[in-house]
Amino acid sequence: MPNSRKRQASHLDDENDEDAIPILSSPGSPNDVYQINNLPPSSPGFPLEEDDREIVDEIDDLDEGANEVDGVDLFGDNMFRDYKKLDKFDHYDSSQIDDNDYGDVDLDIGGRREVDDLLNKRDRFLQKDSLRNHGAFLDDEDDEFAFDDLDQNRLPRQQRRRRFDHENLGMLSDNEIDEDPLTYELNLEELSEIKAPSIREWILSPPVQRSISRELRSFLLEYTDEKGRSYYGSKIKLLGEINSESLEVNYQHLINSKPILAFFLSTSPEEIITLFDQVAIECVQLHYSEYAQIHSDIHVRITNFSPNLFNLRELRENHLNSLVKVSGVVTRRTGVFPQLKHVKFDCSKCGVVLGPYYQGSNQEVKVSFCSNCHSRGPFKMNSEVTTYSNYQQITIQEPPGTVPAGRLPRHKDVILLWDLVDMAKPGQLVSVTGIYKNSYNGYLNAKNGFPVFATVIEANSIQVEGSSSNLFEERNNYDNSVLDKNLNIYRYSEEEESLFRKISKERGIVDKLINSIAPSIYGHRNIKTAIACSLFGGVPKDVNGKHSIRGDINVLVLGDPGTAKSQILKYVEKTAYRAVYSTGQGASGVGLTASVRKDPVTNEWTLEGGALVLADKGTCIIDEFDKMHDRDRTSIHEAMEQQSISISKAGIVTTLQARCAVIAAANPIGGKYNSTMPLSQNVDLTEPILSRFDIICIVRDLVDPVEDERLAKFVIDSHFKSLMAASKTRDSEEIEDNSEMSQASDVSNNHGTIEQDVLTKYIHYSKRIKPKLNQMDMQKVSQVYADLRKQSIGTGSMAITVRHLEAILRISESFARMRLSEFVSSSDLDRAIKVSVDSFIGTQKLSVRRQLQKVFMKYTLPRRN
Repeated sequence: MPNSRKRQASHLDDENDEDAIPILSSPGSPNDVYQINNLPPSSPGFPLEEDDREIVDEIDDLDEGANEVDGVDLFGDNMFRDYKKLDKFDHYDSSQIDDNDYGDVDLDIGGRREVDDLLNKRDRFLQKDSLRNHGAFLDDEDDEFAFDDLDQNRLPRQQRRRRFDHENLGMLSDNEIDEDPLTYELNLEELSEIKAPSIREWILSPPVQRSISRELRSFLLEYTDEKGRSYYGSKIKLLGEINSESLEVNYQHLINSKPILAFFLSTSPEEIITLFDQVAIECVQLHYSEYAQIHSDIHVRITNFSPNLFNLRELRENHLNSLVKVSGVVTRRTGVFPQLKHVKFDCSKCGVVLGPYYQGSNQEVKVSFCSNCHSRGPFKMNSEVTTYSNYQQITIQEPPGTVPAGRLPRHKDVILLWDLVDMAKPGQLVSVTGIYKNSYNGYLNAKNGFPVFATVIEANSIQVEGSSSNLFEERNNYDNSVLDKNLNIYRYSEEEESLFRKISKERGIVDKLINSIAPSIYGHRNIKTAIACSLFGGVPKDVNGKHSIRGDINVLVLGDPGTAKSQILKYVEKTAYRAVYSTGQGASGVGLTASVRKDPVTNEWTLEGGALVLADKGTCIIDEFDKMHDRDRTSIHEAMEQQSISISKAGIVTTLQARCAVIAAANPIGGKYNSTMPLSQNVDLTEPILSRFDIICIVRDLVDPVEDERLAKFVIDSHFKSLMAASKTRDSEEIEDNSEMSQASDVSNNHGTIEQDVLTKYIHYSKRIKPKLNQMDMQKVSQVYADLRKQSIGTGSMAITVRHLEAILRISESFARMRLSEFVSSSDLDRAIKVSVDSFIGTQKLSVRRQLQKVFMKYTLPRRN
């Protein structure tokens, strides 16, 4: 035993008789105070191991130096005693000496980042380990006070132990970790056993992060397609060929391969996508080792995401910080701004560069201490070495046709970063997959009087409807035919496609489709034919990339009041794909085209699309077209023919797409159509506007006793059927007894009709058909055009231009689409000629109408098959 221990023992022996330690006796004991010598001997201690024995010896040496009264004499002859050479201390373990000469290691940004991450992980682990082992040798009565100095929160001892267990090594117990804690990983089964209060805390633990990175790397490198080829290996090679910074990952592949990772991705997308990006750059560098010189980061884009498909009005607080997928029409787009990514600061006192510091989207990075000169600033941001990312914000609105009746459309701000900027323009229908987040908004707080957060969607991937780019490909991976919330379009199964093909081969399918248009409206065969042609549409053409020809068919319905014009337009709004309804008096020129307004946040001028822009690749319906001001009607000239809108306002010079068909309804001058006057004198519309309509339908309220009786029976029968459908107590036999009344409706329903939901799907399905014109009679079309031009000059009525010739071709393509045919047949051409000729004759005066009917009878008579 060292001398200090001996002195302490002898000192205790001398004072045992004088000093007594009071100890409470047990109940019934006669003595209240015992001497220390009367204590029973303690049980023998456990044998000490070699490491523990060294620790005890060191403690004894410290105690010896502390209890020496005289201390160590460092003066006189003993002054250089500490500098005396001791050979036994000059021997080193060669296994613990690194003799390698590393020199100056030149690491790139990625290499430095990996080293920094590894060192940070080691420091965090050692720090947590020291906290966990702090006070391990203290007595129980001193433990609480020792932790009070360390932990300011003064947590109970059991809670502290639980907290350290959760924080340390990803909530794993010590007996589960037999390997190095810096390299320990879990398998997929262990990953699914979440041992944390939340999924996010579980993912943030180091072993889980390493395990997830390993599985993601395995997924990118080992996932194969049906032919056994590496699916994402080819994508990585393509990424390097086009110098892209985005790698598409199909969510369905992740579900099929590693379901637990897909679950983590949908619930905690920010953490998983960060790991995915790190793994992606590693996989890319396996193929292209110097790719970091082109792009320092690779961004994984999630496509074909199906779990959380929502409308904008369905987003709630429980969707915050999760991956969602919404669709909408882009109504506003800001400019592209630089957003801080990694910030570096200069210390104004010592000039050292501090950083880089990662700038997140939730809080601002601030430096308050210089690690070099230990001063508190001031600090100045070094803009030269600070890195930035592209930032843009767009606003999407609920697609037309999905807004409930009587409700205003909802909108949501979407943040686009990196290469997603400028992916969408105002008026385009987009599908956005991103993280639903909240953001501070001082205006909402002041308006509501209590803390309210605004919500945004940070886009991970974006798909533009009809885009031919394969950047974010999503094909028909759905087996259902419900309205897909992805892009507000239908996805069809093989059974439905075969049903559509079967319907297209039925005899008289064109007449059946025409009769199915607005079946609750009696008569108006010419209007229903024009509406059907417009809904199916023609094929747009691009002549050698220099001149584009529209494929949409514009229709004008002009007639007396009370002839169901507005009802037909309302039917089109419900049936057409992506329809926008507007009225002449309620819509201005900028309301139909586009407007420019100042953004309240950035104070820059931004574009907002109007009705024609929002109806891009759809149908724009304008009621009371004659009530529009001339200035407003002039603004839609370009949109109706070139299908684009040019903007030159507030320093913004751009062009928006307005590829939509226009179906308008107007009333004649004086409220009643005068058959003794031509069209130009019956409607307050200019010649340029009239020439842009492919089909003009004139409807008159004529007095005809026979037709009036049929119309009355049809209306009564419609009311009767609606009442019978609502009543569940009526028997089907009672409906058959009233078959005489229902026979009146068969006048306009000789060929039967198609159910409306099937008709809507059929119309949309036909859009993928691109009929060709190589089997048509060119000579016949030329002769019709020449005759129309000749008669228009002779009668002095509506002028016939080349637009009407193109209209004949578009209408013939629409009839071919009704049959789902790849080629335009002679019957399609004959129908198109008849529609155009009837439209021309209908606009003439009554005195010349019969004469023109005889002239064009050779084109309008039905040809027998």
